Amino acid sequence: MSTAAPFEFYIDFDNTITEIDILDDIIQRFSINDEWKRVEAAWEAGEIGSRECLEQQFAQVRVSGPVFEDYLRTIRIDPAFRPIIALLREKGIEPVILSDSFAMIISRVLGHHGLAGIRIVSNEMELVGDRPRVSFPHFHAICTKCGNCKTSHLIQRNRPMGTRKIYVGDGQSDICPAGFCEILFAKGRLFRHYSPLRKDCIPFQNLGTVLAELQRILK
Repeated sequence: MSTAAPFEFYIDFDNTITEIDILDDIIQRFSINDEWKRVEAAWEAGEIGSRECLEQQFAQVRVSGPVFEDYLRTIRIDPAFRPIIALLREKGIEPVILSDSFAMIISRVLGHHGLAGIRIVSNEMELVGDRPRVSFPHFHAICTKCGNCKTSHLIQRNRPMGTRKIYVGDGQSDICPAGFCEILFAKGRLFRHYSPLRKDCIPFQNLGTVLAELQRILK
């Protein structure tokens, strides 16, 4: 079944699909010292970008593979995410997760909820012993704020004329890409940024609102 006009769908992960910010929780739970607080303050002040912030913070994290896997099994996702994915697939729209988190974390969490196979564009991480090794394959030097330049994934795609891009997010790393999308669902910092600028910005607190609006938009 196809919709009247082509659509693309992009969604953030931490605190959008999930009920918490997983990266913040991991850093607080598994850091060997409080150095992460100084780094977080520097990031909040705009003195460093998220790549440098995550590199420094995860350098202080120590967690074994089994403990980490058990932790990821506890992560809950918004109950409306599964029906959103079902709706998009019914309409022939590929959902894309754009995240400044790490693919290992995202794929494990989704897998635990039976949601494998969703396209993920994010940073990368592996555990070497009990130490996370992080990398940033989508970092762009012209962007000083994000480890993963989400905007680049939107502007690089060839699309039919009239394609409408849908974006769902909540944070700092969503501000730039959201500006390139015709339909915007926003909460948290993203909503505070765009609510004075875009009268069509759709506020949400959970994905139930997003699901209801998508059912209307895509019918």
